[in-house]
Amino acid sequence: MGIPSLPVLSTAWLGYGLLHSLLASRRAKAWAAARWPRLMPAYRLVYNGIALATLAPFLLWLVRDPGPFLWRWRGAAAWGADGLATAAVAVLLLAGTTYDLGAFLGWRAWREGRQDGGDGEPFRISRLHRFVRHPWYAVSLVLVWTRDMTALRLVSALWITAYFGVGSRLEERKLLALYGERYGKYRRRVAAFLPLPWKRLTPAEARDLEA
Repeated sequence: MGIPSLPVLSTAWLGYGLLHSLLASRRAKAWAAARWPRLMPAYRLVYNGIALATLAPFLLWLVRDPGPFLWRWRGAAAWGADGLATAAVAVLLLAGTTYDLGAFLGWRAWREGRQDGGDGEPFRISRLHRFVRHPWYAVSLVLVWTRDMTALRLVSALWITAYFGVGSRLEERKLLALYGERYGKYRRRVAAFLPLPWKRLTPAEARDLEA
């Protein structure tokens, strides 16, 4: 894969981020609801399907033709990188048991005939959310940056990191609009991506915020 592929890959990642953020916005959901109200219960299902379908070409490209390596983890560094990646996978599996996957994927909104596109879920703080506000973003970044790096992977890692930073801000604006000061207090108390001992919630504090 030659150097001209890097601008193409960057443009593709930018388009992916813009499309993903646009479809997740409340304005896009309101526009869809005004035109196709009977389809709104399936909005989140369709949104997640589009996200996966548009992500697949990137993954296929990076796996089939990653190009020459810029750096590879060796010795103790490789052990450390693989250990962090293994821990990240374990946290992802744990996240699957703490999230309401039916709500997250959109099955519940579709099954219940919800007209809000899945935005009316009650405010919940999972076990992982007591320590970081965006646990899936955090562990995904660990997986991205602990792999051996080629030019294409590095460009992708930079775009993914930028998207998580911008996307988390946009997501939190929506959550503030939905949950008001409860989410504002939660945001002030808990770190975004990196767990910090002095910025976390006890189980009792999480329950108080949910109440």
